[in-house]
Amino acid sequence: MRRMEMNHNIFGLLPVFLFMLLMLAVSIYIRNQSAKKSSGGFIREYFIGSRSLGGFVLAMTTVATYSSVSSFVGGPGQAWSVGFGWVYMSVVQVTALFLVLGILGKKMAMAARKIDAVTVIDVIRHRYQSDALANISAVIIVLFFSATMVAQFVGGAKLFEAVTGYSYMTGLVLFGLVVVIYTTIGGFRGVAVTDALCAIAMLIGMFILLFGILKAGGGYEAIMTQIASNKPEMLEPLSGGEMPVSLYLSQWMLVGIFTVGLPQSVVRCVSYKDTKSLHRAIIIGTIVIGAMNIGMNFIGVLAQGVLPDDLAAYGGSVDNIMPLAIVASLKPLIAGITIIGPVAASISTVSSLLLTATSSIVKDIYIYQKEKKKEKVSEKKTSFLSQVWTLVLGILIFIISISPPDVIWKINMFAFGGLETAFFWVFLLGMFWKKANKRGAVWAMAAGTIVYCVTMALGITAGGIHQILLGIGVSLICMLIGGWTGKTADREVLDVYFPEA
Repeated sequence: MRRMEMNHNIFGLLPVFLFMLLMLAVSIYIRNQSAKKSSGGFIREYFIGSRSLGGFVLAMTTVATYSSVSSFVGGPGQAWSVGFGWVYMSVVQVTALFLVLGILGKKMAMAARKIDAVTVIDVIRHRYQSDALANISAVIIVLFFSATMVAQFVGGAKLFEAVTGYSYMTGLVLFGLVVVIYTTIGGFRGVAVTDALCAIAMLIGMFILLFGILKAGGGYEAIMTQIASNKPEMLEPLSGGEMPVSLYLSQWMLVGIFTVGLPQSVVRCVSYKDTKSLHRAIIIGTIVIGAMNIGMNFIGVLAQGVLPDDLAAYGGSVDNIMPLAIVASLKPLIAGITIIGPVAASISTVSSLLLTATSSIVKDIYIYQKEKKKEKVSEKKTSFLSQVWTLVLGILIFIISISPPDVIWKINMFAFGGLETAFFWVFLLGMFWKKANKRGAVWAMAAGTIVYCVTMALGITAGGIHQILLGIGVSLICMLIGGWTGKTADREVLDVYFPEA
């Protein structure tokens, strides 16, 4: 029996291990090819792939960055608990990529090319002519990204533990070190290509799990009959009160409308090759992100067919549901292939956040300050610092993840909303409102973020809607007051963003 268990564990581990090796191999290959072909210098190649991403890769890297381990574990687990209401809520995620690339994409890219911007903070600094705002942005990015990365490390390692039978630490070491190493080696282009592979792995894992659960549950009709008999409220849009309108509105804001403010997604706007690539990315990405997020939550509901007991029988946490559903419905080797999807979601999110956080430290703070003092930083030193900081940040996140806080899901959502609060109006009004200025942007980012953090800590809401509404609202008021009372940007600055005027 013991021997069989070990074999099963090995079968579950093998696909994930091979996938990790593939990620490393691709990153090394991309790094070598980039070194031969790149003519834009290390900074542009390492942080934005020399603005050369095609439509398919751009779509898939944006999808992979947006989708995290919660898309495969926390969200579907919640759908298992409350029913189709959670699926209906997830429909708004179809708009996420369209909003980012469709609203900001072309305008942000055109402006970034004119000013030779490498990071989103480069654009913010130039648009608002404010070092203070740029520094605040960098600090916010590093802090909130760190919290999000911890959540991904922990979620991925726990999933690995549940499905393969190996320890939490084994999973953490395996994918934690791999993602840190391949991000350090590959840079933006390497991350973008591996993200595309991760997105494909997510889709394959989703379809395997769908068929596995349908088969184990006796088919779609049998599962629906079971739900209608045992938990009919799961078929209702409001799920018997578990999905109030306020929760719909909260989620639609957090994972839909306000995703325009996520720096890790917006940076994709400055990396695509041409307009044709952008349009292709919008179409492909919208289809894939919709299918993936709606599909996984639908699978979460279907998991009632293989896990019909109360939550207490499954450890009392919805985060346990999908790992247990995978184990209950699939053979060990197939289960190992399936978890590549959620593990890929974790590592793709971490790699993108890690690279953006590194760019905030190296490019937006260190190199900028050196250039301000008329001190030149060599390509060799830039390369060394970028890779060292990527490695250092990754190792720090890994260490924190060894003994993670118990409220990791809440920390993840807190970070998501914090980033949106800080950057939503700064990005949007900066691109589309001439009166947006330094005073308004600094006030909006600082006050909005503070209000958001305080209301989250104290549990204060407006009509039961998530605290992001209060943070975003205060941020907008500050932006408007600052715009009406402060000095408008110089004509030469405005010409970059409003050339038609």
